[in-house]
Amino acid sequence: MAGQSHVRVLSYIPPPPLADFVELLWLYEGAAPAHARERILPTGTTELVVPLGGDSGEPVISGAHSESFVIETAAQSAIMGVHFRPGGAFPFLSPPAGELHNTNVPLAAVWGRAAVALHDRLREAKTIADKFRVLEQALRARLVRPLVRHPAVAFALARFHNGARTVADVLDRIGLSQRSFIQRFTDEVGVTPKLFCRIQRFQQVIDLVQRRPHVPWANVAVACGYYDQAHFIHEFRSFSGFNPSDYLRVRGEHRNHVPLAD
Repeated sequence: MAGQSHVRVLSYIPPPPLADFVELLWLYEGAAPAHARERILPTGTTELVVPLGGDSGEPVISGAHSESFVIETAAQSAIMGVHFRPGGAFPFLSPPAGELHNTNVPLAAVWGRAAVALHDRLREAKTIADKFRVLEQALRARLVRPLVRHPAVAFALARFHNGARTVADVLDRIGLSQRSFIQRFTDEVGVTPKLFCRIQRFQQVIDLVQRRPHVPWANVAVACGYYDQAHFIHEFRSFSGFNPSDYLRVRGEHRNHVPLAD
């Protein structure tokens, strides 16, 4: 993977059916960032994060977020994790995903002593391949539900991925009442379908402006379906904590990690 010689950023995609729920396992090794804090932008997905340093904290489950949050970067010289697909963490966690909305909780609160055992095994693993194998095995061992999405949720996620932006765009095809669908979607994905679509539209903006030195914000707003500039700016600030122009000035190398000045 690309990066400076003293930094390793590696990933592993597990085979199906795990790959239908887990986008990738990842590992970062290298110097801790020069900045002390980062603002993490919301993606509407769940992340499992395991610090690998000796005194760098405990594994954490970061639920589906619709708000940005700030992390300390001192523990990031060695860190590993699981990036779940939308709704992908649901089979591995006992509580409904909606209960983890906008929270970062110790993995031990969800997995109990298995979280401590995983942490120990990952730190003891000798090779990168061993670490990925340990993490994959831990996921398979912690399945509390079948690796199957509710058909209405699977259909909605596919439609939202392909451009549908409202509940009305999918409701007439799923055979559930609006109330039942919203509850089922929130239980599995962690946010309501309406909020999920808003987050994905925000992420579309971030993707469009990534690495562009100058951005025609009005054009971006129209391309992403915002009905006017004021609506766009309000949504961008709500999700990121920045005005669009401020974001361009402070954004970092990684699209959803924004370095913060001390």
